[in-house]
Amino acid sequence: MTQSEFEDVVRENQSMVYSIAYNFFGNAALAEEVAQDVFLQLYESRSVPRSVSHVISWLRRVTTHRCIDVARHRSIQSEVNIDDVEDISDTGHARDPLLAEKLRRLVASLPVKQRMVVVLRYGEDMEVEEISRTLDIPVRTVWTHLQRAIALMRKKATYLTEESSEPIR
Repeated sequence: MTQSEFEDVVRENQSMVYSIAYNFFGNAALAEEVAQDVFLQLYESRSVPRSVSHVISWLRRVTTHRCIDVARHRSIQSEVNIDDVEDISDTGHARDPLLAEKLRRLVASLPVKQRMVVVLRYGEDMEVEEISRTLDIPVRTVWTHLQRAIALMRKKATYLTEESSEPIR
C-alpha cells in the first residue's frame, strides 16, 4: 500500500473506526487511541487486501477486536450503578438511541461482547451476518448476544420504571 493509498483509506474510514470505538467506550480520548492503533496496524501490515470492501471489513474486524482487548486489558469497568441511570420513560423517542445519554449508559453497562454486538448492530447499522464475520463468531451467537443484551437493558429499564412507578412504552 502506497503512502497516498494509505492516506485515502484513513481519510475515508476514520469516522467509521472512531465511531465504533467511541460508541463502545463512550470516551473520546480512548476512541482516538484505538483508532490510531488500528491505522498504525494497517500501515504496518502489508497483507491487507486492496479492494475497498476488504479494507472496510478488515478495519471493522481489527477495531472491534482492539476495543475488546483494550477493555479487557485495562479492566475498564463499564458497569453503571443502576441508581445512576435515570428513568428513560419520560424522554420520548430519541432519533438515535445510542446518542441519547440514558440509553448510552444502559449500553455501557453491558458485558464486553454484548456491548460490541449492540454497537455494531444499532450504532453502525451492520447486519447480523456482517457482525458475525467481523467478530468471527457464528450468526446464532450474534443473535444470542443481541437477545441477552436487549433483555438485560430491558430488565434494568424496567427496574428503573418500577422505582418511579411509570411503565416504559
